[in-house]
Amino acid sequence: MNHTCDKIAWQGVVPEHWQVLKLRQILSPVSEKNHPDLPLLSVVREKGVIVRNIEDKEENHNYVPDDLSGYKLVKIGQFAMNKMKAWQGSYGVSRFDGIVSPAYFVFDIQCDINKDFFNRAIRSVVYVNYFGQASDGIRVGQWDLSIQRMKEIPFLLPPRPEQDQIVRFLDWKVSSINKLINIKCNEIKELGTLKQSMISYAITHGLTSNIPMKFSGIKWLGDIPAHWQIMKLRQILHPVSVKNCSELPLLSVVREQGVILRDVEDTESNHNFIPDDLSGYKVVRKGQFAMNKMKAWQGSYGISGYTGIVSPAYFIFDVTFENLVYFHYAIRSKVYINFFAQASDGIRVGQWDLHMDKMKEIPFIVPPSDEQATIVEYIRRTLPKYDIAIEKLTEEVDVLEEYKAKLISDTVAGKIDVRGIEVPEYEFVEEESDSDADKETEE
Repeated sequence: MNHTCDKIAWQGVVPEHWQVLKLRQILSPVSEKNHPDLPLLSVVREKGVIVRNIEDKEENHNYVPDDLSGYKLVKIGQFAMNKMKAWQGSYGVSRFDGIVSPAYFVFDIQCDINKDFFNRAIRSVVYVNYFGQASDGIRVGQWDLSIQRMKEIPFLLPPRPEQDQIVRFLDWKVSSINKLINIKCNEIKELGTLKQSMISYAITHGLTSNIPMKFSGIKWLGDIPAHWQIMKLRQILHPVSVKNCSELPLLSVVREQGVILRDVEDTESNHNFIPDDLSGYKVVRKGQFAMNKMKAWQGSYGISGYTGIVSPAYFIFDVTFENLVYFHYAIRSKVYINFFAQASDGIRVGQWDLHMDKMKEIPFIVPPSDEQATIVEYIRRTLPKYDIAIEKLTEEVDVLEEYKAKLISDTVAGKIDVRGIEVPEYEFVEEESDSDADKETEE
């Protein structure tokens, strides 16, 4: 393949028979509203345009108004974009008819182009970098795309037959990579399930076999050791609310880890608005129990290992329980996450509010203190074998994802000549993903 130099800094040389267009020559903005009966769509980093599952409370943590007449129409083959997250790659060609947030941009694709090629190319890391350059930070986690600068982004366009061949080649190669990724991701899920089962069994049945059991009083929980006690959470957790300590570090409460230090410099993970005045934020002391009450049903709570401040909407508790490590392991197990889910009610799409009165009545199973210590030691000794295996598989997935991204970017940039490659028959495989990265937050 012959190449020629072009003034595209990140591309270097490009095939001499390819055109170099500007996005203004390809995309034409449109805005049509008043289609409230069409399905809700969203535009996310990992997949582009997706149908929004309004029944999935985990996926839909964003507010959806009752009146959708102001939402914008997106037709199959149009290009939709979350302009505040274009720097992440939250855009793509739609495979669905539906409606999106009024804050989104929608475009017709106005030249003769294979739309699958355009979608593959524009969502590659090459062009995501361009969209990052065309966006300005207006506050932490909020980057507004300049439409004028976006129009000037260059786009490499091969002849139509070559576009079609690139799509066939990439679909084949990406499918093969996706198969491997899915196998490893399923292994990660299985290990995570085994890890949770190990913890749940230990904190509901103990570590000693063939001991007398008694009915717990909860049908789905079944029997527990006869000598264990049951307390209510109101006997253990005592609400507190201290504010006006804005000099303390910001904390967050997340599903996977509990209470963590919040990296305010990380614009990608900090998509929630942080106000200039933090005096209304609540203080969490080391050893206190903190909870995101809107996500308690996910397990977003835990004993804090830090002293800091959290959102005023969070619940903070003093804990009357001697072995805080045992309490943390137990309360964050699948057993208790189920209890918190039962104590939460949906107040609107994507919003699940924990009822304090219901939470107070959640039963907590209490082994004798010596058994608590033994269970903690067992969990600490057993967890690493799961975590090491999960970490290794996760690293392997990351390598495959990096390889896939480079293959796509190199191909759509003309660094790989696919014109003479014969693509065999195959069944396309999508990458299975339930990543939090796919979930939008419109603050």
